[in-house]
Amino acid sequence: MSQDEAPRAGPVVRAAARAQRDWAAASFEERAAVLRRAGDLVQAHAQEITGWLRREGGAAAAMAAFQVKVAAQECFEAAALASRPHGEVLRTGKPRLSFARQVQVGVVGVIAPFNVPLILGIRSVAPALAVGNAVVLKPDPRTAVCGGAVLAEVMRRAGVPEGVFQVLPGGAAAGEALVADPHVRVISFTGSTGAGRRVGEAAGRHLKRVHLELGGNSPLVVLEDVDVEAASSVGAWGSFLHQGQICMATGRHLVHEGVADAYVERLAERAEALTVGDAESEESMLGPVIDAGQRDKVHALVRGSVDAGAALRAGGTYEGLFYRPTVLDRVEVHTPAYAREVFGPVAPVVRFSSIGELVELANSTAYGLSLGVLTGNPVRGLEIADRVPSGIVHINDQTVDDEAVAPFGGVGDSGTGSRFGGGRANLEAFTETQWVTMRADPARYPF
Repeated sequence: MSQDEAPRAGPVVRAAARAQRDWAAASFEERAAVLRRAGDLVQAHAQEITGWLRREGGAAAAMAAFQVKVAAQECFEAAALASRPHGEVLRTGKPRLSFARQVQVGVVGVIAPFNVPLILGIRSVAPALAVGNAVVLKPDPRTAVCGGAVLAEVMRRAGVPEGVFQVLPGGAAAGEALVADPHVRVISFTGSTGAGRRVGEAAGRHLKRVHLELGGNSPLVVLEDVDVEAASSVGAWGSFLHQGQICMATGRHLVHEGVADAYVERLAERAEALTVGDAESEESMLGPVIDAGQRDKVHALVRGSVDAGAALRAGGTYEGLFYRPTVLDRVEVHTPAYAREVFGPVAPVVRFSSIGELVELANSTAYGLSLGVLTGNPVRGLEIADRVPSGIVHINDQTVDDEAVAPFGGVGDSGTGSRFGGGRANLEAFTETQWVTMRADPARYPF
């Protein structure tokens, strides 16, 4: 930990802990009103916010607009969370009232990534505030404005009291300080599986809860009874949206051999037709990857896959940070772009001949975030989903989706389960369960 970052988390977190007491004492109506105003502000300043998402985060117009839409929804859902029942009456064998209630944890630390910074910050910040916690957010330094400063300004204007929501700038060392601070009782982390393991280990040493939403290598299953034209559109969106820099991106196309040739041909045509360029241009469908390091990682996986025997059917080239949408055919389990999360605009295609082989392929990585199944028989799709562990399943759709009202999270190397989303998931994520009993008179004991 660098000397300039080490002391920074302490004062910020202590200030949040002091401010949290009054915020928790505020009525749920007050907190709900603040979150509703926050959602209104996001919508009212959509043009300005999307501008930052495009300039700083490389999001094309549609992706930037989607982030703003979901961010506003997260605020409105959080406002509703503030008034939800927060306990239950329990049976008891004694003459007393026994109940469980959800109480604030105090200070919640949120560590958010660069790829979808607005959504992946607000989906933890808003519900944690709604139930009475203070929040310290550490955004990725590469998207410090659209992932940090924007939220700080929204919450300030919405009326969140001073100190209750704070942004902690810095890199990994600032995150380490946040995890280690004794005032922070819950950590919400979104990022790579490797970084998530380190965060989880550190949180375990400090005996604090941690919610981990990690990487993915999500399969899209294409069965032999599909409309190939429609299926290729679904697959292109799943792999190429936002330059493939989405944890739920379709990382593996598992295609029945009966339609594989036609599917690959049409997918490659779609890839070649996509316009890649300046994210601020209305003509660009895809923008740049986040930085040269990410570009080089993507390109190394593509070249390594071709060297391992994969057939390059589209893309595989770049100019600056603009990487062309890439289609790899004849991919095997050992191929680099199949075995690892690419986090770039790459669509590896693997062929299968039987459902048994398909299930084995789908389960051949440790990830378990999202699964898409394209089929003319939705019931058959659900039967396949029953055999593939995954936190999210979409029948007749691709793997990328997010709604503020739905639980979200992965299993295996993709995280610690559904810890985000409307209703019970958010309530449990950002509160503690407390058991309370009440008697009319003091109990009597034989001592």
